[in-house]
Amino acid sequence: MTTTPQESPQDTFRERPRETPPPSKASGTDNRPRLLLAIVLAAQFMALLDTFIVNTAAPTIRTELDASGAGLQLVIAGYTITYAVLLITGARLGDLLGHRRAYLGGLWIFTVASLACGLAADTGQLIAFRLIQGAGAALMIPQVLSLIQRNFTGEGRVRALGAYSAVLATGAVAGQVLGGVLVSADLFGASWRPVFLVNVPIGAALLVLGARVLPKDRRDRPERARGLDLPGLVLLAAAVSLFTVPLVLGQEQDWPLWTWLSLAASAVLFCCFLAYESRLARRGGAPLIAPRVLRIPGMGRAVLRITLAMSVNAGFLFALTLHMQSGLGHSALRTGLTFAPTALVFGAVGLTWRRWPAYLQRALVPGGFALTGLSCFAVGALLHDGGDGGPLAYVAFLGIGAGLAAAFSPTLTGALATVRQEDAADASGLLVTVAQLGQVLGVAVFGTLFLNRQTVPGAEGSADGLWACALAMAAASILGAVAGLVRKRR
Repeated sequence: MTTTPQESPQDTFRERPRETPPPSKASGTDNRPRLLLAIVLAAQFMALLDTFIVNTAAPTIRTELDASGAGLQLVIAGYTITYAVLLITGARLGDLLGHRRAYLGGLWIFTVASLACGLAADTGQLIAFRLIQGAGAALMIPQVLSLIQRNFTGEGRVRALGAYSAVLATGAVAGQVLGGVLVSADLFGASWRPVFLVNVPIGAALLVLGARVLPKDRRDRPERARGLDLPGLVLLAAAVSLFTVPLVLGQEQDWPLWTWLSLAASAVLFCCFLAYESRLARRGGAPLIAPRVLRIPGMGRAVLRITLAMSVNAGFLFALTLHMQSGLGHSALRTGLTFAPTALVFGAVGLTWRRWPAYLQRALVPGGFALTGLSCFAVGALLHDGGDGGPLAYVAFLGIGAGLAAAFSPTLTGALATVRQEDAADASGLLVTVAQLGQVLGVAVFGTLFLNRQTVPGAEGSADGLWACALAMAAASILGAVAGLVRKRR
């Protein structure tokens, strides 16, 4: 084993000569690539918003619908579960049906389900519509990266992926801020319902614009897209479900035996899925995920780093939100606004890192993880005494935002830069699923650690939990920094 310098993003993001680059302006879009990007990223933002916006409305929903604790958990988690379970399937359906058709179909399902959620009369209806809403997002969201891959090239693709990364960060914060605003405003006496109904006019506008702007799907489908791998779909859906459900519900139920059995069964099914997909590919079939995508140089490292970055991001938002609201007594709106600088710097770094000097780009990913780890440690130390940390806490928040952007954006861009067009759907579905599961994992692991370390009620106990959580997030960030720096010499 030898230590070698980190590859420069300028080298990593160079496309393979044997791949014919897609046109930067797809047929039918004329001179509107920016509008195309705005449309698909608006849908990405809306779907991500819905992961977080319901959190601030949860107490009101529970009171007005007389929801049980388990029912309220499913209202919040049902969307995430179906979203995570069906993401890779949504990517493959985009490959089969066409990315434009799949995007608009998923957007239509999401918009109608949002309207149904806003009009739900009881908890059971709300849970059912949230599950459908998650399914619509799972069909819609994988097409975002696929459409970027197929309609942008070179610097245009890098800028588009930077904007995509910025949307991932700002959506989480915006969800908390907007949720607090809508619930507090009590528009037309509708209480919690506007947190869902806000999607309806946005979704309708995107449907109209998307039908006009998105490029027509090609009639010639790749040979690999001749069918849907149903056995692989069942295996993967079962594996992701058995992994996601206990992570979402385990903490509230104090981790009963079924959660651990479910996680163990998930590991077994993931192995079965990989073995089946490999055999299917060797027989000339059409696997749900092409094994060659997993063998792309650097893909495994990218999966690990994306998982770690999204886990730390979700854990940071979850733990600090609970600390500020439950421990320090801040309102949901004030808490959401506290995260705004973090989101802004994440977006700024994600959009501009490609213009930085080459010597900075060479160390961008490990340096970003290192900055995130240092900033997480600083947040825990500054808030450990039960106070608000003062101005230095905001400096640490900015460090987390900048560090995560530097770690995540180049990693995502590098993972997709050398993917062939015919593998765009598989790679997009894989990386979006990894990012989503990373967020679920972050809330489960870091959230559980935070809650279990609260020894006494109030700000002091909450600060102790945050300190333990901050140390764990710093350790995860350091793991991301060293991943890939040591390679075996060929």
